[in-house]
Amino acid sequence: MSSQTYLRKNIALAWPLALNGLLMQSMLMVDTLLVSPLGEIPLAAMGIAATLVAFILGIQMALANGSQLVLSRAVGSGNSASVAKGFWAGLIINFTVALVFWLILSFGNQPIVAALTDDGLLQQQIISYLSYSKYLVLFTAMTQVIIALLNSQGKSKIPLKGYLIEMPINAVLSYFLIYGFSNTQGMGLEGAALGSLVAIMIRMSYLTICVKADPSLDLRFNQNLKSLLNSLRSHANEIFPVAANVTILQIGISIYQLLYSQLNINAYVAITLVTPWLRAGTQFIAAWAHSSAISISQAIGSKNLNNLGKNVDKSIDVSVGISVLCAIAFAGLSFILPNIYPDLDAETYQALSLIAPLYIFLPIVRGYNTVHGHALRALGKTTSVFKINFIGQWLIAIPLCAVLILHYEVSIFWAFAIQPFEEIVKALPFRMLARKSLKEFDHQKAEKLMYD
Repeated sequence: MSSQTYLRKNIALAWPLALNGLLMQSMLMVDTLLVSPLGEIPLAAMGIAATLVAFILGIQMALANGSQLVLSRAVGSGNSASVAKGFWAGLIINFTVALVFWLILSFGNQPIVAALTDDGLLQQQIISYLSYSKYLVLFTAMTQVIIALLNSQGKSKIPLKGYLIEMPINAVLSYFLIYGFSNTQGMGLEGAALGSLVAIMIRMSYLTICVKADPSLDLRFNQNLKSLLNSLRSHANEIFPVAANVTILQIGISIYQLLYSQLNINAYVAITLVTPWLRAGTQFIAAWAHSSAISISQAIGSKNLNNLGKNVDKSIDVSVGISVLCAIAFAGLSFILPNIYPDLDAETYQALSLIAPLYIFLPIVRGYNTVHGHALRALGKTTSVFKINFIGQWLIAIPLCAVLILHYEVSIFWAFAIQPFEEIVKALPFRMLARKSLKEFDHQKAEKLMYD
């Protein structure tokens, strides 16, 4: 595949993926806006419960991203039986994990909620919300694997259409379920959870219809028990390190937030205000990295390795370009944040000004690492990526952040500077590993990845 064709293909894959990510963030904001008139207790309950469910969904999405690499190689090979094996293995694993989390939320919800808050009324509201939202993990398991299959085929526009269907249904249905309609009394906070559940069921139905209508797919289950177990074992060995990687990063982000909460209130508010913008802005970088991993995996599956190194270098160059544009956008954001969030304390605006150079620089080095991580996973180096992230975050950055905040009581600038510092620490190992892996990658290594 020529570099020009590779780039065109990646762009076609990436932009729907980026919009998918933005729509997911938007749905969380819509739910918050709908629930906020109910008062502080329901809003806090939804925030805690949604954080818990979002953590589980993040693990499920990570598992699906791992399956996406397996499916992309199968699609590249042109072997429909391999595609079917990869799909069913991914679905069984993801749904099994979802079922475990559903059982935990069903039978262990009270001790979990009690550990999160000691407010009795808040506990009651959280459990009420979880009574419906816990089912999201089951439907998300199936939805994410179907999305992984569609993305691996290069059909990322179909999941985007699914989100565009789900969003208005979720918003309208949740509104009437929360507040009622005509003579029907509203359900309050439970209505928001039920609205989201019905909306994702509709999206899953749409995606299932699209997959069944695709004449190029034959997903009939034709495996014997031995073949299925072998496929499940190989699939699990590849995707669980991906999930472990995402899990430690998620927990790491939560620990950062807990450490930042030890700063003064104005500093903590400043970081809290910036964080959603950082998450939304980096969706474009993440989308490019995902599309690059899909294209690399398809090339490996087709055994077309001639321009592999050159195409990976192109992906890195484009990722850096997107990251620079993101940094420029954040620079512009730094000037208008006081207008977006008026009526804050002067100390909060000062804190925002202090960390502006850091959050402007952060996407550049984070984007560089993100595309390297995804490319390396596509090359079968998932465990190595996990080690780099673990050492960089858990053995270096987080302990350093804890010492600086808890012992030396540093300012917000030095506390927040640990995040770009973490990315700088990881950048050189990622680059060295990528060069070594590409130099050593050959048809024999490609064949080892094609276990289905």
